[in-house]
Amino acid sequence: MNTIYIIPPVFFIIAFVFSMLGMGGSQLYIPVLYWLGMDFKTQAIPLGMLLNVVNSSSAAVTYGREKLIDWKVALPFGLAMIVFAPLGTLANISLPTGPVILAFAVFTGLAAILMLSGWKPETIDMGSRGRLKLGIIAGVLLGFFAGLIGRGGGSFVVPLLYMAGLAPRIAAASSAMIVTFSGTSSFISHIATAARPDWPVWGMSVAAVFLGSQAGSRLMARKMQSKSIKYVFGFVLLGVCILLIVKDVILK
Repeated sequence: MNTIYIIPPVFFIIAFVFSMLGMGGSQLYIPVLYWLGMDFKTQAIPLGMLLNVVNSSSAAVTYGREKLIDWKVALPFGLAMIVFAPLGTLANISLPTGPVILAFAVFTGLAAILMLSGWKPETIDMGSRGRLKLGIIAGVLLGFFAGLIGRGGGSFVVPLLYMAGLAPRIAAASSAMIVTFSGTSSFISHIATAARPDWPVWGMSVAAVFLGSQAGSRLMARKMQSKSIKYVFGFVLLGVCILLIVKDVILK
């Protein structure tokens, strides 16, 4: 079966769930595209980052209308990621594919462990200045790493926002906006340097992700996602991590 018929329903489901979690979904888009035959650095990562932006920005619009985004945290966090994501992208271009895939797998595995462990940091009130510092420092570090491995960083943004004292719904909604900032910067960097678009696949993928994101974000705006969804996708991410390391690093 042609991949253009496989991708839309799969990506609709991914976008539906990850939009509720405040994540873009590139941790699944990219390996799926890679396993379907796309080159990891010139095709899978650029398209994955585009879909990440479509998903997170579509969800952020919904959350903004529902007044769920904490702009005082989201703006400095997102702007710091915009500045440093291109530096990570430049490092990606100069590295061989193997280490990039390994870094991607480790990042995905850590995100899975966070989701499966049910770990919730002790909520503290950091105040406006504390949140600003957290946003800038975390944005610098996560921005570079997001650009390096083609990720929006949402898997780690949400736990950090929990630590900053944001309620779960506000953290997820604010993460969607932050991931939009970082993902856009990373996508622009990739599309300007090494991307080789397959336009029919890109168009179908974007449409599927947009529809899935709208459905998922509207559902989350009314009711927070259940813990069972986090556990299911935690296991999925862990499986992706293991498959990437075994199939594309150890056995390569």
